[in-house]
Amino acid sequence: MSFKKNIIIILSFCLISYSAKALEIKIGHVGEPGSLFNESAEHFAKLANSRLAGKATVVNFGSSQLGSDKEMMQKVKLGTLDIAVPSTYMSTAFDEFGVFEMPYLIKDRQHMSRVEKDVINPILSKNLEEKTGYKVLAVWENGFRQITNNTRPINIPEDLKGIKLRVPEGKWRVRMFQAYGANPTPMGFSEVFIALKTGTIDGQENPYTQITSAKFQEVQKYLSITNHVYTPAFVIVHKNSWDKLPTDVRKIIEQAAKDTQPFVYKKAAEFDESLLKVVKDSGVKINTANRDAFVKASDPIYKEFAKDVANGATLTSKILGLANTK
Repeated sequence: MSFKKNIIIILSFCLISYSAKALEIKIGHVGEPGSLFNESAEHFAKLANSRLAGKATVVNFGSSQLGSDKEMMQKVKLGTLDIAVPSTYMSTAFDEFGVFEMPYLIKDRQHMSRVEKDVINPILSKNLEEKTGYKVLAVWENGFRQITNNTRPINIPEDLKGIKLRVPEGKWRVRMFQAYGANPTPMGFSEVFIALKTGTIDGQENPYTQITSAKFQEVQKYLSITNHVYTPAFVIVHKNSWDKLPTDVRKIIEQAAKDTQPFVYKKAAEFDESLLKVVKDSGVKINTANRDAFVKASDPIYKEFAKDVANGATLTSKILGLANTK
């Protein structure tokens, strides 16, 4: 074999190796091991990789390894991260997604499925992509949110008065808890445990899966079942880097993200029961809040959203109208 042929073979091998390395698809999120975020991302990676058959490899990075939701969304836009799974931060990235910050908007997961079909896919995702370049591959879940704190049980909004409560980095959650009388403090998820332990904040609000996977029950005295907000999670890419991937790889990844949703909803429903027991068994005192009192106190938030967001009233009305349809 000639020297020239040897060089060609070596160069071809190097190019193949580089290509394989370049097609590592990173997905990032804030969820800890055992959280719904991490379970969902692991299921998605396994499903996608089985279908990709070596064309690319999806790798899951949880526990805020790649940054906060805000930082990961920026990385997706810059092309240094392929996929992010934000929830609340979407309302900051694009104001229409603030509709999912409206309290008591989503009735249950069946309702959410109808909202995805009739509102997210044809309206929100379309507008997001046209105006920002971000693309929603699929809708997963963060879940129904509950309040924990070290001060008192929360039965009505007035019980939140003076409580320093960590909230995600999104303006509508801040405004909502201000209206309820709390002192909302935006903070990255990875900072919350230490802030609770040291008393920097009194409490926080999250779904059971985030509460237990981050072990907040170890540093909180009370959990109040409020179900005040249902937060979807959005599987996000940016067209600048997404469009550079091979067409067949894009199709496989997008379909795997969509096909992960049934797993997400099933696992989330299981967590609603099993993880509440984890909190109870840890010694945290549990109470069920007065839903009617919170719904009544939420009316100003809807009015403010309708005023601030051009089609806010239309979006909330459409979503509420899907609550009891088939």
